[in-house]
Amino acid sequence: MACRIGELVLDCRDPEVLARFWCEVLDFVELGREYAGEDYAIEIGPREGFGGPQPTIILRSGGEPCRGKSRLHIDLNPTDRDQDAELERLRALGARPADIGQTGEEQWNVLADPEGNEFCLLKARLNPL
Repeated sequence: MACRIGELVLDCRDPEVLARFWCEVLDFVELGREYAGEDYAIEIGPREGFGGPQPTIILRSGGEPCRGKSRLHIDLNPTDRDQDAELERLRALGARPADIGQTGEEQWNVLADPEGNEFCLLKARLNPL
């Protein structure tokens, strides 16, 4: 028996903004909220909810901005379009280019979400429609 990743937890300044952004990026929905005084967390995930093949994401208030390159980041693969079309969609949602020292020869794009968390957009692994 082995473990699986059930949840990814991201401390952030504004869970509302990041929940909207990541729900649009991943076609996720809000699954729930937890409150602890002024702090709160929003859990987002697949429409089927927790327990499926994809982990959920918990966006927890109270995080300070990360300084420097993140040690852990998310890699995304487009599922229904090519990389260029997905890059255009992500930028329209608020993603912006991030420089972490790439050479320009990479086959992926490094982006940042509205709070500056880096993620990479890889080439599609499935045939785009």
